[in-house]
Amino acid sequence: MKNPILRLAIPNILSNITVPLVGIVDLALMGHMDSEIHLNAIAIGGTIFSFIYMSFGFLRMGTTGFVAQAHGKKDHTELIHIFSRAIMVAFFLALVLILFQFPIGLLSIYLLDAGTEINELALEYFHIRIFAAPATLGIYALTGWFIGRQDTKTPLILALIINVGNIILNLVFIKLFGMKSTGVAYGTLIAQYIGFITGLVIIFKRNKHLLKLWSLQKTLNINKMKEYFSINKDIFIRTLLLISTLSFFTASSARMGSEILAINTILFQFFLFFTYFIDGFANAAEALVGKYIGEGKKTKLKTLIPLIFKWGLSISLPFSFIYYIFPEKLMYILTDLPQIISAAEPYFIWVGILPLVSFAAFIWDGIYVGAMAAKAIRNAMIISVVLVFFPLYFVLQPIWGNHGLWIAFNAFLFSRGAILHFWAKQYIYPSIKTI
Repeated sequence: MKNPILRLAIPNILSNITVPLVGIVDLALMGHMDSEIHLNAIAIGGTIFSFIYMSFGFLRMGTTGFVAQAHGKKDHTELIHIFSRAIMVAFFLALVLILFQFPIGLLSIYLLDAGTEINELALEYFHIRIFAAPATLGIYALTGWFIGRQDTKTPLILALIINVGNIILNLVFIKLFGMKSTGVAYGTLIAQYIGFITGLVIIFKRNKHLLKLWSLQKTLNINKMKEYFSINKDIFIRTLLLISTLSFFTASSARMGSEILAINTILFQFFLFFTYFIDGFANAAEALVGKYIGEGKKTKLKTLIPLIFKWGLSISLPFSFIYYIFPEKLMYILTDLPQIISAAEPYFIWVGILPLVSFAAFIWDGIYVGAMAAKAIRNAMIISVVLVFFPLYFVLQPIWGNHGLWIAFNAFLFSRGAILHFWAKQYIYPSIKTI
C-alpha cells in the first residue's frame, strides 16, 4: 500500500476494533440476563482495570515514540534496549499491582460504590483478572515497539489472537460452565497470556540480529533511563487524568442510580467503538511523525499533518451520522431490556456529536507523542480536566442531571483538541522548521 497513513492506520483500526468487540460481547452476554446486576458488575470491574492499565499507557505510547525515532535514525542498538527497558518497567509495575491488589480493590470499590451486591461481584472479577497484569502490561510494550518500527500487522495478529480467544473463552465459561461475571474475568486472564507469549516468540524469531546487540549495562544506562522516565512521566500524568475523568464519568453515573449506570455503560460503548477507529490514525501519526523526525524529513512532516486530519474527519462524519440516526437499533445489540432502551432515548444526541467534537484530540495526541512533546499533551489534559470538565459538571449536573454529565464530557474532549491545535505553532511546527 503506497499511502503510508493507510498502510499503518488500517491494521491499527482492525487491531483496535477487536477490543471493543470483546466488551460488546461481554455486555451482550450480561445484558441479556434477567437482571442488570452482572452487567453493572463488569462495568465497575472494567472501570477499575481501565483506570489501572490506561494509567500505564505510556508503556505503549512512549515506547512507540522512542522506537519510531530510533528506527528513523537506524539505531539498531537503541531499538533493542528501548524494548528491554519497557518490558522491565512493565513487569515491575505488574508485580506491584499483584502485591497490592487488596488495598487497590477495596479503594476502587469505595470510590465507585454501586451497592453491596454489585460491589461483591466486581471485587470477585477484579481479584481474578489482576493476575493478567504481567501479560497485559507486557503487551503494551510489545505493541508500542512494533508500531514504532512501522509494523502494525503484527499487533493486528496479536489482537486477533487475544480478543477472538477472549470471546471464545468467555462464551465457553458462561454458556458451557454456567459462570457469569467471573467467566468474563477468567476468559480475559487466559487470553492475555496467550497473546503475550505469542508476541515474545515473534520478536525473538524475527530479531535475532538485534538480540546480539543487547546488554544489561546499556539497558540500565542512566542517561537513557532518565530520558525514558522523563517523557513517560508526562504521558503517565496525561493518561492518569484522562482515565480519572472516564472513571468519574462511571462513578457519577452510578450515583444517579442503577438505571443511569446501565444506560451510560451501554452508550459509552458507542464512544469507545469510535475511539478504536480514530486511534488507528493517531497511532499512524505517532509512528510516522517519530520516523520522519528521526530521518530529518521536514517536507514529509509538513504534508502528513493536514492529511491525517482529513482522514480523521472522514472517519468521524459517518460515525456521527450512524449514531444520530440509528441509536435504538444499536442499543438492541447490547441489551433487550426495554426499560433501559426507552430511558436512554433522551441522551442519544450526545453520543451522536461525540465523534465530531473528539477526533482532533486523538489525532493531535498522536502527533505530539511522535514528536516527543509530552509536556504539551500533559498540560492540555490538565486544563481540560480542571478548567473545563469539572466546572461544567458541578454547574450543570445538579440542574440537568445526566444531560449535564454528557455536556461536560463532550466539552472536555473538544477542549483538548482545540488547545493542542492552538499550541501546535509553539510545540510542533518549530521542531519541523529545525529538521
